[in-house]
Amino acid sequence: MNIAVAGTGYVGLSLAVLLSQHNHVTAVDVVPRKVDLINAHRSPIRDAEIEDFLAHRDLDLTATTDGAAAYRDADLVIIATPTNYDPQRNFFDTSHVEEVVDLVLAQSPAATMVVKSTVPVGYTARLCERHPEGTFVFSPEFLREGHALYDNLHPSRIIVGAPASEDEPRGQRMREAAQTFAGLLREGAEDQDVPTLLMRATEAEAVKLFANTYLALRVSYFNELDTYAEVRGLDTQSIIQGICLDPRIRDGYNNPSFGYGGYCLPKDTKQLLANYQDVPQNLIEAIVESNRTRKDFVAGEVIARVEELRAMGADDPVVGVYRLTMKSGSDNFRASSIQGVMKRVKAKGIPMVVYEPTLDEEEFYGSLVTHDLAAFEERCDLIIANRWSEELAPVRDKVYTRDLFRRD
Repeated sequence: MNIAVAGTGYVGLSLAVLLSQHNHVTAVDVVPRKVDLINAHRSPIRDAEIEDFLAHRDLDLTATTDGAAAYRDADLVIIATPTNYDPQRNFFDTSHVEEVVDLVLAQSPAATMVVKSTVPVGYTARLCERHPEGTFVFSPEFLREGHALYDNLHPSRIIVGAPASEDEPRGQRMREAAQTFAGLLREGAEDQDVPTLLMRATEAEAVKLFANTYLALRVSYFNELDTYAEVRGLDTQSIIQGICLDPRIRDGYNNPSFGYGGYCLPKDTKQLLANYQDVPQNLIEAIVESNRTRKDFVAGEVIARVEELRAMGADDPVVGVYRLTMKSGSDNFRASSIQGVMKRVKAKGIPMVVYEPTLDEEEFYGSLVTHDLAAFEERCDLIIANRWSEELAPVRDKVYTRDLFRRD
């Protein structure tokens, strides 16, 4: 099968690699550097399995910036373009998805389009209404940053949704397309007997948003527990261990942090809250507010420590930010929680320095960026780290982190 993949972020590139084991795949991106790296069998993102497969596996994969040419011969087009949350519209910005849809319909109207980008509930059904000539399905992704290909090779479940259609021949065509795509994912996976659910696209869209919002709820719950323990002088780690030995609760998403962040959880929780318009709710809004409150608390703790340093005679203490990334082993720092803490601390006029080896700019939000860890550790009076690294061991007395279990 000829497959085109629009977008080479974690979702798009991991799928392109997965499916190119058994199909001809063309990856499309607007960034020439990413295209050049993929064609040179190098990964433009940090993901161990993607790097290994590109370097050592026999893949039928090419990359291009020419979307029209890629879609012209495609039987199936996977749309994995960004859908950032637009706070002005209170909705996902799906313009990049629609750009791909328009181009595919112009080049290959018979091709099946699989929407992998996260979208509002009901979006794929509206696509079908606007484009009666098109064939659309939606398939949510459940990938971790830095482990996207691994999660496609060993999926917890495969879900594909086909929009309902009053035109039964078209509805049947889209249900068959959903079955075909589910089969392609199973074929590429290393695990056997992967649980597979076929449902309506609208329910599949809801699965994605509710799943990520539940994960955000877990993060927020244990962060609020940590806030309580910190204020009351209790041992957070002992409390969490005692709670999570309950088999109904267990470990997972229970390590305190500066707040949930990254590409998915912040925008997905806000989008789900927007979808609740005219629907009674309390919990969904509370999750979003809890994350803001957590960053306020952490920033307050940092500021209090700066004041203590001043009281001890430090002249204008410098706060260091160790890594902007959200997770260890990732090179993505979009919407990372430490940025929210950093902005709150900087608002108090406290000088800050950022150590981020993946960032080429000399400044980040007005703070100096350095790649020299030794100089960073020497210069800073206090270092904040959302996740601990053994690199910080020589200056552990300077470090403020809530990473109690030394894992994501």
